[in-house]
Amino acid sequence: MAGRQAAIAHAALKRVQAELGERQLDALLVAQPENRRYLSGYSAEDNGIQESAGFLLIPESGRPRLLTDSRFTLQAEAEAPEYGIYMYRRGLVEALEELLPEMGIRQLGFEADYCLYALWLRLQALAKRLKLRLTATSGLVESLRVVKTPEELELVRAASALNDRVFQTAFAQVQTGMSERELARLIEGTMLDLGAERPSFDTIVAFGENAAKPHAVPGGRRLVAGETVLIDMGLVLDGYCSDMSRTFVLGEPDAQYLERHRLVRAAQKAGMAAIRAGVSGSEVDRAARQVLAAGGYGEAFGHGLGHGVGLAVHEAPRLSPSGRETLEAGMVVTVEPGLYLADWGGIRLENMVIVTEAGCELLNRDSTWLDL
Repeated sequence: MAGRQAAIAHAALKRVQAELGERQLDALLVAQPENRRYLSGYSAEDNGIQESAGFLLIPESGRPRLLTDSRFTLQAEAEAPEYGIYMYRRGLVEALEELLPEMGIRQLGFEADYCLYALWLRLQALAKRLKLRLTATSGLVESLRVVKTPEELELVRAASALNDRVFQTAFAQVQTGMSERELARLIEGTMLDLGAERPSFDTIVAFGENAAKPHAVPGGRRLVAGETVLIDMGLVLDGYCSDMSRTFVLGEPDAQYLERHRLVRAAQKAGMAAIRAGVSGSEVDRAARQVLAAGGYGEAFGHGLGHGVGLAVHEAPRLSPSGRETLEAGMVVTVEPGLYLADWGGIRLENMVIVTEAGCELLNRDSTWLDL
């Protein structure tokens, strides 16, 4: 697996360096964790935006640097062999003050979407001392991540397949009396037991009326037979994320639940049928939303239909009423219509798909929990 990720990082690095040349930038300072992993293979995680595991300094040509501290240097050397590892002792800005003149960098780009104001002030002061031109960039690396390479798609397929397996394993252990929190812990523990790095987001488990909250936080509510169970779960495997939602009833669902579940499933199928290269995210969203509206539940579906998935669990493109991006083959998106009623609960069904020229490739193999 390391060889595949090294190949992904090498190709991505060359694309970024070419982009720097087109933008007339001498180098780019990369702070965003997923961008850092994409370009180097370095997998250390930040302890929040105020405590970084490192930065990439990528010149327009020549060997890039990975700047980090003593906690991570051995990991950096092992995971990012294409990079020169610079261990800083007094912090990033002091390291840059030494490296930028040494590398002949006069025009430095930085990631405006992932830069604290405090760091920006220090970079400004550094630029004044070194007579350096700073250029804010937005989405420079993220735009390259949107369309996945064949190697990346294999990693996404594997992450999604493992997520399916985790659900099936956990579902077999669902029983009355367990709490939402206990089920969430069971799911996340099963992820780790079966080989995932970690959850890709905090697992959502909601029983009964709690399922009316799209981002419900698992609590102490205990499951009663006949209640709705909504699970939204995802994991990280070899750096790449998965994301899926399943809703079911423990026991025999009543006619009202079946009607609503089948409507959400029809909306999901309509959304997937609309996906192909060349259409916009808003067109796909509309196809699913119209099904729910025709069934009388248009107002009960408030969020967008889906989002991109890759090294981050939420990335471009967006499938929503404002989704202007044109889909391209190789993009990975979720399709997750839902309906939410405060006095009843909710249903969300979510699959991941790969956009193709003629349609899409469904990544979730188990439809048992979808077609009722």
